[in-house]
Amino acid sequence: MTTAETKSRTTERGQYRRPDAAQRAARYATGTGTGTSTGAGATTGPGTGTGTVTGTGARTGMAARTGPATGTGTAAGVGTGTGGRVTVAVYAEDLILQTGMIHQLRMRPEIELIPEAEADRAQVSLVVVDMVDDQTVQLLHRLQRNTSTRTGLVVGFFESGALQTMIECGVAAVLRRGEADQDRLIHLVKAMANGEGVLPGDLLGKLLDHVSSLQRTVLDPRGLTLSTLTAREAEMIRLVSEGYDTAEIAQKTSYSERTVKNVLHEVATRLDLRNRAHAVGYAMRHGLI
Repeated sequence: MTTAETKSRTTERGQYRRPDAAQRAARYATGTGTGTSTGAGATTGPGTGTGTVTGTGARTGMAARTGPATGTGTAAGVGTGTGGRVTVAVYAEDLILQTGMIHQLRMRPEIELIPEAEADRAQVSLVVVDMVDDQTVQLLHRLQRNTSTRTGLVVGFFESGALQTMIECGVAAVLRRGEADQDRLIHLVKAMANGEGVLPGDLLGKLLDHVSSLQRTVLDPRGLTLSTLTAREAEMIRLVSEGYDTAEIAQKTSYSERTVKNVLHEVATRLDLRNRAHAVGYAMRHGLI
């Protein structure tokens, strides 16, 4: 058998095939793969997670070939759900203030702005005004009736006399407009949603002075306290909570049994309580005893 015949038969059996130029070039080409990433990412706010990539692999030095490949990846995004977001309704005395405040809050994913028609379901109501005038007071009183919403005041000029008005209207937080950048606004909203109060330092000092003056000049002369109970009433309810009956309370407080009964009846009537047990529960829940 000649040499040519041997090469021909070997080629036919598929044991040896001399690659042509195109095949030699393909072996050293760099393949490019595409794939689809699936994984667990954040549902609310930015987050990272791991995923699996399946698609065409990328190889250097060998021809590109198709097959599954796995690896870790990063998923980041902002959730579209409302879980963890604070619902906010904005009230302003003019369109410019309204637009500016909404623009500041809309940019933050932790805030959900509520349209005016649904404002009653907002967790936080922000009132934006130049100063606290009669119209502002009317609005604050109206918002106060919605016990599920806490009210914050963003004000340009805060007069000293407005502090009493703020207390009477149930305002939970105050921020001066000159200090109302985006971060402070978000802090204010989150604090109110968590049941906290926010005041500028100087207003907090004035508030404490006001409370102290009220206690000293109005309540003390009448034997009253800020707890809505007199010292005598609080002591008698405390003794009730410890299991003492009317006679024992009278002996410990040096009052007559009739006085003890009258005092406890007065507390129940004033606070709309059904009985002594209800009075004890009320006092404990509100930290009065």
